[in-house]
Amino acid sequence: MADRLNGTRILILETREEAQFSKLLAEQGAEVVQCPMFTIQDAPDPAPVEAWIRRAIDRPFDDLVLMTGEGLRRIMKLAVARGLDQALVAALARSRKFTRGPKPGKALREVGLEAQQTTEKPTTEGVIEKLGKLDLKGHRLGLQLYPDKDHSALTGALSAQGAEVDTVLPYAYDTKAADTSIVAAIHDMAEGRIDSIALTNLGQVRRLIEAARAHGSEAKLRAGLERTLIASVGPAVSGELTAHGLRTDVSPVEDHYFMRPLISAMAAALVDKRPKVAE
Repeated sequence: MADRLNGTRILILETREEAQFSKLLAEQGAEVVQCPMFTIQDAPDPAPVEAWIRRAIDRPFDDLVLMTGEGLRRIMKLAVARGLDQALVAALARSRKFTRGPKPGKALREVGLEAQQTTEKPTTEGVIEKLGKLDLKGHRLGLQLYPDKDHSALTGALSAQGAEVDTVLPYAYDTKAADTSIVAAIHDMAEGRIDSIALTNLGQVRRLIEAARAHGSEAKLRAGLERTLIASVGPAVSGELTAHGLRTDVSPVEDHYFMRPLISAMAAALVDKRPKVAE
């Protein structure tokens, strides 16, 4: 049905992929309240990223672990700028490739490559579990990381298995410009003007908490979330909510951690909601 969310107001915390999410929600009849959480930028210093690219070309990795699709796209962007893209793709074709969930796999297919294995759980723990079953002794392993995350557990686990881990962090988050919008969204939730908040990555949870604390609005945020349906796309986001003492109200069924199943779960939970009246 194309009107499953009629009369509901859904708050989404915008990152790179939320434009499509917003469109899907609007197609179901929702009024989408968009709140930019941060912008994604290239790494402030491209030199370490370029050096990693050149090492990958000169001595192709035995294994490549991609944590995000954004990471590979940023790596390829720099490779194109340096005229190294064809050589890099050829080198990565020789590596055994692992992805944390399906999104990095999509980025690989964009450059004509395929992942050999995808983690069942799209989390760092899922990557550790998957690679923990393999013999990595003596392997050169390229590892693409993402910002605002302590990756020591992952790198430590891989090193303990005997892998020579070569990490790259190809992008950064810029959060300052978004604080005004976040505080306004918190106020709307506290006033009951939002039916549901939809969370699609764990960075959104962290930013919400950080911005609230920075502006003295954490109590208001928690009060607002008490009256707002909290929708999580999957276990990584739900785990982050739990870490901050927050709950998950709805999530897609197991192994369907994507936007459309999330929307279906939200529609089922919001079936009795009526339009909010904003004064």
